[in-house]
Amino acid sequence: MPIKVGTDTAKTRKDLTVGGKTYSYYSIPAAQDAGLGDFSKLPAALKVVLENMLRFEDAGFTVSVDDIKAFAEWGEKGGKNPREIAYRPARVLMQDFTGVPAVVDLAAMRDGIKGLGGDAQQINPLNPVDLVIDHSVMIDEFGNPRAFQMNVDREYERNMERYTFLKWGQNAFNNFRVVPPGTGICHQVNLEYLAQTVWTDTDQDGKEVAYPDTLVGTDSHTTMVNGMAVLGWGVGGIEAEAAMLGQPISMLIPEVVGFKLTGEMVEGTTGTDLVLKVVEMLRAKGVVGKFVEFYGPGLDNLPLADRATIANMAPEYGATCGFFPIDDETLRYLRQTGRDEDRIALVEAYAKENGFWRGADYAPVYTDTLELDMGTIVPAISGPKRPQDYLPLTNAKAGFAKEMAETFKRPMDKEVAVDGEDYKMSSGKVVIASITSCTNTSNPYVLIGAGLVARKARELGLNRKPWVKTSLAPGSQVVTEYLEAAGLQEDLDAIGFNLVGYGCTTCIGNSGPLQPEISKAINEGDLVATAVLSGNRNFEGRISPDVRANYLASPPLVVAYALAGDMNIDLTTEPLGQDKDGNDVFLKDIWPTNKEIADLVHETVTREAFLKKYADVFKGDDKWQGVKITDAETYDWPSTSTYIQNPPYFQGMGMEPGTISNIEGAKVLALLGDMITTDHISPAGSFKQDTPAGKYLTDRQVTPREFNSYGSRRGNHEIMMRGTFANIRIKNEMLDGVEGGYTKGPDGAQTSIYDASMAYQETGTPLVIFGGEQYGAGSSRDWAAKGTALLGVKAVIAESFERIHRSNLVGMGVIPFEFTGGDTRKTLGLTGDETVSISGLDTIKPLQEVPCTITRANGEVVEITLKCRIDTAVEIEYIENGGVLHYVLRNLAKAS
Repeated sequence: MPIKVGTDTAKTRKDLTVGGKTYSYYSIPAAQDAGLGDFSKLPAALKVVLENMLRFEDAGFTVSVDDIKAFAEWGEKGGKNPREIAYRPARVLMQDFTGVPAVVDLAAMRDGIKGLGGDAQQINPLNPVDLVIDHSVMIDEFGNPRAFQMNVDREYERNMERYTFLKWGQNAFNNFRVVPPGTGICHQVNLEYLAQTVWTDTDQDGKEVAYPDTLVGTDSHTTMVNGMAVLGWGVGGIEAEAAMLGQPISMLIPEVVGFKLTGEMVEGTTGTDLVLKVVEMLRAKGVVGKFVEFYGPGLDNLPLADRATIANMAPEYGATCGFFPIDDETLRYLRQTGRDEDRIALVEAYAKENGFWRGADYAPVYTDTLELDMGTIVPAISGPKRPQDYLPLTNAKAGFAKEMAETFKRPMDKEVAVDGEDYKMSSGKVVIASITSCTNTSNPYVLIGAGLVARKARELGLNRKPWVKTSLAPGSQVVTEYLEAAGLQEDLDAIGFNLVGYGCTTCIGNSGPLQPEISKAINEGDLVATAVLSGNRNFEGRISPDVRANYLASPPLVVAYALAGDMNIDLTTEPLGQDKDGNDVFLKDIWPTNKEIADLVHETVTREAFLKKYADVFKGDDKWQGVKITDAETYDWPSTSTYIQNPPYFQGMGMEPGTISNIEGAKVLALLGDMITTDHISPAGSFKQDTPAGKYLTDRQVTPREFNSYGSRRGNHEIMMRGTFANIRIKNEMLDGVEGGYTKGPDGAQTSIYDASMAYQETGTPLVIFGGEQYGAGSSRDWAAKGTALLGVKAVIAESFERIHRSNLVGMGVIPFEFTGGDTRKTLGLTGDETVSISGLDTIKPLQEVPCTITRANGEVVEITLKCRIDTAVEIEYIENGGVLHYVLRNLAKAS
């Protein structure tokens, strides 16, 4: 449908003719000439948001001239002016783990609006939505030529209910497209095909308007596309649904930290090594809730593939996004990946005309800056459980030994025999080596590098160690095209890195089972097995239930660790193995030169490959085309389905919102530490038969082989409630040294968090969660908030929150609070046996401080002050309505 753009800023609307075609656009220089302020020194990332304000001012939207002037004041105030604005991205990107519950919500909203007397057709995306199925494939089969087809077949067996539902959604909703399984990872498909850098659409008068390509996505690594100057970041499915239904994203004008890059990468280093250093530096700097923009002469030496790698890991360094302005390299990448020449010409002309171009004179004002000489980068890994735990490769062996002594507190020398094998397992053995994830498999330099390491190793007679589960899961089919063109896939196959699927696989926790005998030895010996993956996340319990230490590394180093098979080997000084003649082989013997890599990239990564592989991107294979659906406006919820169920959010909902009530007599459901990630809160991986989720499925005659994963069952709230706070490594400080989703029930006895919640809800007792710093770090998954809400939690009280999870909690009607005055759960000596009351909520204002009364089990009363993290006025309305979707649904129903 046509976009609706502003009329009050008519003086800023100009025409731009490119290649004989004329486009309208909203001019930032014209806004400056019109006296709205000096915008000349704004960072390009912030200019994208400013253009959004110009385009939508007085178009029936909540944007004012004062909002526009606030951007000029931002520069005058040294890069700070946290004014609340209403931002409208051009489109929405989803993947299937988060997309299924989003489509479930839309289907439920159709039922809900009919219940309120409205029209079901009002529940349709107003903005384009693309959903890429990429999170479901598991690595059941590996290390052989059959692996890809067998994993795909198994994927359809497990997920046919979900895929039928998504295909129904594609048919039922307008503006909604699905990229079928086996195509690629959503962020790579976005980078290589969907994104345009400059978007175009017709307005209400039928005129074509050019404007920056922007989006939000239901995956935190949506930020990857910022590498090609497309402003995008991850939001929860809740916020994405609101955005696609026409609700603006309420946000504060962000601070923008400038990251100056100088120099160039030296021989033997990769883009992965660079990004791991960037993550360490920015986490130390503290950029949560801020934009980061990369600038400086080093960008002239940084290919877009490396830029995308850095942009991808914005969630790991905590920023909203990591943005790279438009320059010649942006145009080169657009051309290489098959974009139309007319589009490329428009991108260049628009960027130069509207002040988005990074030329030699690009020198904006930033809130703060830091700097890195890329010539100082060395080979590195990060781990064992946080992306910012940076280790130069020279320190990797010693770093693991230190973790064994200080974190895992286990002996290094314990060995356990493996049934039927001629080797033994010990702590440090690498049992998973996976080239995986959007972060690195989008980068041909590191993929070609990995292939060359495999080739040189194969020529010398080296192979993976027999206990290592190896896998290659590219982010798109183009990767296979150029690896085969270079003859490198054959070399990767020879040492076990066969294609296992196109999707997230190991990085999302779909690493599949280890050989049973290896798993048995690890668990019997209580060993610290390790994984090395080219991903972005290495949180506890994420990669495999058998693995305690996870290390992020470049794809070439993943291959090297598969050959070595042990974290106790120093790859920089000790041999990886022996060649056919018994001579030691070292990493330097098989590491390719930068020129070898660059020459092969230039030769094999071609425009033609991208055009070929994306020609029928929405068509899918025969399996997808064979998925049968019904043609219905509303979804016929199958009562026996264990994958898709009608959620309870909108059932019995009235037309009018409620009020925010004070919290009285709440009990503590969990007392949690620092860096509690959304993986801890809502795990995505597999689960066992004795868990609440496993018992639910067993009661419905689902066998453990068919359990699939939490991520694949996000369309069923019954499973997801039972999986909330159920990560196998989460530690509730209410219990002494216990791992997993346990707490104390109303009777004080240890029980599952789910069962305790149900018992408290039966008596009408509200619940709270206490946490530490960086609560909710990691993935954008909305189920971390949805599950929290459905467990009856009214408030989460922490030292600090990560951006997306805070927003998701508010979007589900759960109020986030932060400690003030130096108080923490530790300084207060909390045990979890306390009763909590919070007042002042009936008259709450954004970011207001409120009193909290904590009554200990012995009757002692402690009074503290909390900062309410309802950040904006519209968020107060969300809480009053019970959540953002309830807010949107009521407004749509009233409008009809």
